[in-house]
Amino acid sequence: MMLRSMSEATAAIQPRRTAPDLGALPEWNLDDLYPAMDSDEVKRDLARSLDESVAFEERWKGRLDGLLDTETGAAELAGAIREFEALQDLLGRLISYAGLQHALQVSDPARAKFYGDVQEKLTNAGLHLLFFPLELNRISDERIEAAMADPELAHYRPWIEDERKERPYQLEDRLEQLFHEKSVTGRGAWNRLFDETMAGLRFDVDGEELPLEPTLNLLQDPEEATRRKAAEAMVRTFREHLPTFALITNTLAKDKEISDRWRGFKDVADSRHLANRVEREVVDALVTSVREAYPRLSHRYYALKARWFGKDRLEFWDRNAPLPKAPQKTYRWEEARDTVLSAYAGFDPQMADIAKPFFEKGWIDAPTKPGKSPGAFAHPTVPSAHPYVLLNYQGRPRDVMTLAHELGHGVHQVLAAPQGPLMAPTPLTLAETASVFGEMLTFRAILSRAEPAERKALIAAKVEDMLNTVVRQIAFYVFERKLHEARRQEEVPAEEINRMWMEVQAESLGPAINLGDGYETFWAYVPHFIHSPFYVYAYAFGDCLVNSLYAIYQESEDGFAQRYFEMLKAGGSKHHSELLAPFGLDAAEPAFWSKGLTVIEGLIDELEALEE
Repeated sequence: MMLRSMSEATAAIQPRRTAPDLGALPEWNLDDLYPAMDSDEVKRDLARSLDESVAFEERWKGRLDGLLDTETGAAELAGAIREFEALQDLLGRLISYAGLQHALQVSDPARAKFYGDVQEKLTNAGLHLLFFPLELNRISDERIEAAMADPELAHYRPWIEDERKERPYQLEDRLEQLFHEKSVTGRGAWNRLFDETMAGLRFDVDGEELPLEPTLNLLQDPEEATRRKAAEAMVRTFREHLPTFALITNTLAKDKEISDRWRGFKDVADSRHLANRVEREVVDALVTSVREAYPRLSHRYYALKARWFGKDRLEFWDRNAPLPKAPQKTYRWEEARDTVLSAYAGFDPQMADIAKPFFEKGWIDAPTKPGKSPGAFAHPTVPSAHPYVLLNYQGRPRDVMTLAHELGHGVHQVLAAPQGPLMAPTPLTLAETASVFGEMLTFRAILSRAEPAERKALIAAKVEDMLNTVVRQIAFYVFERKLHEARRQEEVPAEEINRMWMEVQAESLGPAINLGDGYETFWAYVPHFIHSPFYVYAYAFGDCLVNSLYAIYQESEDGFAQRYFEMLKAGGSKHHSELLAPFGLDAAEPAFWSKGLTVIEGLIDELEALEE
């Protein structure tokens, strides 16, 4: 599932305050997937997933290369891929439903059991499908290339070529089966432990026991004393549970090291780069560009913010605090919906039309509830269904931005769905394109209507979001690299993880932020480190890409929207270089990243000018 960056900019209920009237908040209707967890339809499809997977294996295993010796072999191979694709849709529907049910109430034992049972059954079914891409990749380049002269097989060229990039890292079939089957008791189990532990944590703020979301939200409270108490509560709870989080982190890092070693990945992040279909050199260029820009971006902005607060340095709990005397507007749900749809329609009516069903058909779950998954995400489910968006909506301007962000994912996923289950999924580096673009459209629309008193607060909030998306995520990536490289040698004690965290945070945030006692534990709650190692640089990639795209949009003649929609419709069927070429952009060029970072610098320039 696509997760928005879980920064301190998440939103939730404030303790001991009257919750604002947000209007009627929508909740999911998951009936488009299945009517209930114990329904006959779920039982039928679980049984069918295994039966049809076994039948598929019996029909095709050991035959793929030989098919191409016959006149109709290419068409038969295309038919086999269609069957495989249909099975991916079936399995994807089941695991999507189980995962979404689990996200609604992570701490509910019945949902946790259902999720675990479905994972296990689908793992068993998937064992019978593992052979297919492995055997397909054993066909020689010459034979598969000749076979793709057939139009039916040529349709799957992007998927076939992507699969063949995995060839150097594939293992013998039985080892692949072992890795696949043990994932339930290995990585999957540790991920579930993290989620359930995090959902069960409580933070004592002035005698009130709060879960993570509302505690994080208090770091944006207008009162400094409240922010400090929330930070201290987080420190106390994280320290209490640090041995557990260190064990989870070490275990998963070692699990990844074993997998990387067996598969032959040299660098700790190479498997992520391969999954993202992006070259290591491109990511290195991004990381270098952002780290070199720290003084011009985060260091400069936080020094400016410290002056606004009348301080030489901000405490770490003040980093995302609202500006002094800044207006605190609350958006009712209807206003948030209209704001985003209007911004989307201002770009192109088609974009708003695709987004409207999310509001009308139960595709969004917005309320904050005890036990609900924190943060926000858009889950694509499968092409035969539709995406679902999860929020924890509390009416702040940042919540409107989050809605715009996740709806951007949803629009992207709807447009890419016709590519089918094998080619609709988009590499993470491009998956953030529509989300960040939708967020930018909404920000610009709100800013254009803002009163002068609101303008400074809006721009500052946008800069902070961009710093959280670019600077903070690259710092996360640097931290992960240090951690995984160290874990290749030996287990990393919690104290050493803390030290690494503080080192990269100090470098990225700069001297105007005081990283005081306790902040060293804040790595523990970041879910991306657990669920998707090295995921985080995709946010920076996407933000810089969109900044460049948006600059072109502002300067372009008619036709930009059509090129933009064509890019989204491609899903995962094209490499980033192909998708960016129509816009004259090339991620391999250092100027590409500089152009994106210049947008953030320009907003900081505007804030400094407001001080004059």
